[in-house]
Amino acid sequence: MTNSLPTAKPVLVVDFGAQYAQLIARRVREAHIYSEIVPHTWTAERILAKNPAAVILSGGPASVFEPGAPRLEPGLLGAGVPVLGICYGFQAMALVLGGDVDQGSKGEYGSTAASVGCPGGLLAGSPEGQTVWMSHGVAVSRPPAGFTVLASTEGAPVAAFEDRARRLYGLQWHPEVHHTPLGQAALENFLYREAGLKPNWTTGSIVAEQVASIRERVGSSRVICGLSGGVDSSVAAALVQRAVGDQLTCVFVDHGLLRQGEREQVERDFVAVTGARLVVHDASDVFLRALDGVVDPEAKRKIIGREFIRAFEAAAREAVGEPDARAGADVGAVNDAVAGADTAANAAAGAGADVGAVNDAVAGADTAANAAARAGADVGARAAGEVKFLVQGTLYPDVVESGGGEGAATIKSHHNVGGLPDDMKFELVEPLRALFKDEVRAVGSELGLPDSMVWRQPFPGPGLGIRIVGAVTRARLETIRRADGIVREELTRAGLDREIWQCPVVLLADVRSVGVQGDGRSYGHPVVLRPVSSEDAMTADFSRLDYDLLSRIAGRITGEVPEVNRVVLDVTSKPPGTIEWE
Repeated sequence: MTNSLPTAKPVLVVDFGAQYAQLIARRVREAHIYSEIVPHTWTAERILAKNPAAVILSGGPASVFEPGAPRLEPGLLGAGVPVLGICYGFQAMALVLGGDVDQGSKGEYGSTAASVGCPGGLLAGSPEGQTVWMSHGVAVSRPPAGFTVLASTEGAPVAAFEDRARRLYGLQWHPEVHHTPLGQAALENFLYREAGLKPNWTTGSIVAEQVASIRERVGSSRVICGLSGGVDSSVAAALVQRAVGDQLTCVFVDHGLLRQGEREQVERDFVAVTGARLVVHDASDVFLRALDGVVDPEAKRKIIGREFIRAFEAAAREAVGEPDARAGADVGAVNDAVAGADTAANAAAGAGADVGAVNDAVAGADTAANAAARAGADVGARAAGEVKFLVQGTLYPDVVESGGGEGAATIKSHHNVGGLPDDMKFELVEPLRALFKDEVRAVGSELGLPDSMVWRQPFPGPGLGIRIVGAVTRARLETIRRADGIVREELTRAGLDREIWQCPVVLLADVRSVGVQGDGRSYGHPVVLRPVSSEDAMTADFSRLDYDLLSRIAGRITGEVPEVNRVVLDVTSKPPGTIEWE
């Protein structure tokens, strides 16, 4: 069971299997109106039971003439709810209402010129000609009775139509993509002019609705959050902290697949900002043993997902204590922490460290002691609530790429979607599951998180384990960690943190290339730089980095990471490539 954002009358996007149907929902949200995705397998009765303010029928890969192609129930079109059909949804609407769809028509793919002959409600404000993005093999040749043809193209005699009396509208082209410059205007015409909706869905309303939803669902139960330090888990944790306060315990699992400084950043920054209770669980040895010799990327993801849950279960026991061990938890844990504090402080001083280092050690000791006390002594007061829920920072793109939308192909499983074991002991709370990354960043800012967290580059849950092409070893992790650290440092120095969506660094661990290092022959590994620009990770293009910057990065990596003697640049867009290599 997962959280969804509650709203009285959502705009429902019926997914007919298009890989990018979620972009339609994203464009609706850019108009500040809440939207949800529902599968085409839902009956008209079930869709209408959600009391939608409007319905949008997505595109899809099938032809309306294919056996087994998704069908549209006429009842959905006769309920008085405004409906907009796009591409496949447009053709399905025309067919079910008695229009003609020409199976032998000329297909159109990509940028296409559309002639607007009747700029009605849907195309109000449109010029007589506009550029649109097409992707269809059949076309509507005659509209259903009562419809007005608004536009046509060379390959589609009926490229847009509307029946304002019945509040039914359709576009053969894709208004949701940036390649249709006036696409957002058409969507907003539908939402504002024809459906009569108000733009009242904001980051503030997201926070308020989600906080209320979490409180209602969690009740008095305890909650564990898997905190990675990334944008998604940090915002999810902050939302749940806002909702249930001390009922939340954040668990940071160090799986040994982290980038440089990530554990320290979480321990230092996140707690300071949110005041959340944090337990750090070091499971790096467990993960490395489980991944020993595993090369297949899907197997890696499944293993990492499984071990994550096992680590969370262990951390939950550490956080709340076993029922029969609570009596001594406070004294033992606090004494151990204080003893560790004294040891750390004395060691720092004895080693000739400056006063600042000693003070840091003592401060860290105090933090450890307080954390131990909270995890031990306070547990008696909090023991009444069972640890029942696990918070995860799952986003829409994670769900889509894991095949979460019916009819969409599984591209890769995500550890927090497709890699969870069936016997998991927690119920999931996923407060961001309906959001795209830019929405998550906006919510994080609304919650007061600093830019260093909100604008941090996305990092996959499986970590560096899927940025090593080949088996994962401790030595290979250290190699990729150093190379990745150099790249991040240089991008930050160049002021590109907000311009580049992310820049995975991939180690081709099973590949070696001949090189010259230190006046001698080397036989090292290549690393791949994958700088990409994107809005939501659904599509991406490679970032055009300055050559001097690339040269500086390559020189530092080959000079400072002895195992690497070649740096290459990935200039593939998505599609056809994904952002991560595995």
